[in-house]
Amino acid sequence: MTTAGSAADAARTPEVRADRDRAAYPRYLAGRLGGAAVSLFAVLVTSFFLFRIIPGDPVKAMTHGMPTSAEQMATLRRQFGLDLPLWQQFTDYCAKALTGDLGMSYQFRAPVGDLIAQKLPATLLLTGVAVVLYSAVGLWLGTRSAWRHGGLGDRINTGVALTLWSVPSFWLGLLLIIVFSVGIGPVPGLFPTGGMESGDETGFAYVLDVAHHMVLPVLTLVAVGYAQTLLVMRASLLDEMGSDYLTTARAKGLRDDAVRRRHAMPNALLPTVTMVFINLGHVAAGSILVETVFSWPGLGGLFYQALSVPDLPLVQGLFVVFAGAMILMNLIADLLYPLLDPRVGR
Repeated sequence: MTTAGSAADAARTPEVRADRDRAAYPRYLAGRLGGAAVSLFAVLVTSFFLFRIIPGDPVKAMTHGMPTSAEQMATLRRQFGLDLPLWQQFTDYCAKALTGDLGMSYQFRAPVGDLIAQKLPATLLLTGVAVVLYSAVGLWLGTRSAWRHGGLGDRINTGVALTLWSVPSFWLGLLLIIVFSVGIGPVPGLFPTGGMESGDETGFAYVLDVAHHMVLPVLTLVAVGYAQTLLVMRASLLDEMGSDYLTTARAKGLRDDAVRRRHAMPNALLPTVTMVFINLGHVAAGSILVETVFSWPGLGGLFYQALSVPDLPLVQGLFVVFAGAMILMNLIADLLYPLLDPRVGR
């Protein structure tokens, strides 16, 4: 009797385990969605209070150089809601932000959402191309450096990556402008110093013109970004190198390249996937310093303009968009983890 009962329990064990696994993923999903919602609320709170400690009066900045009476100043403050108590400004801001209304820009006198929509394509083009390039290059070089660690190629790749990772992006951008735009010594100026277009091209010539303007800012972003991707992928793959399952795969007669592609890389990808999706979150934010250095007409330059006033609604709106993109990309990475490693989420 006991033997029969034990056999029945053993037969039911896989079914119980499968049911448990199916129930675990919804809990995992709910936890990640809840965490994303809490993070978004924290972003709203931070974006409201953080930028209100910036020195300067937005109304005075808007009327700088113009004769303005005290009554006119009071009218402007009332018009922009700056005369309300801080708690009421915060509740109004959160209520509007949750409905997609990011407010009205002080300096441009236009909806913040419209201003962001106008500048977003330029930022997506620049940083999107850069992220795709440096992710591909970083993963490829990082994998090969780890697989042949200690060799000459690994030492060169690691040294160059560490150097570039420590270089400020704005400094590297300025250096590229001096060498390849202005020209230095025998090197002539080959690329524009800034901007996105020359303004007098159409059709395919316009595409080539934009690509010509993109070379130096994209090169700056790729040089700094690929270094981080390479180092993370290399470290992650090195952690897997001594695992027993790789020894078993080699013992079965698999070639070294097959062991790397089929077994080592999938298990080493989890930290790298997180970093790649974080970089995708940066696509919306762009690179404020690089866009400013190269006068690229994207969200980075718009953010710099907004900070100089300070244009509180525009700064807050951009901050929410930047942070929201990061939260969304992290959430997608978390949801993809169980597909890469079934142990995650159980």
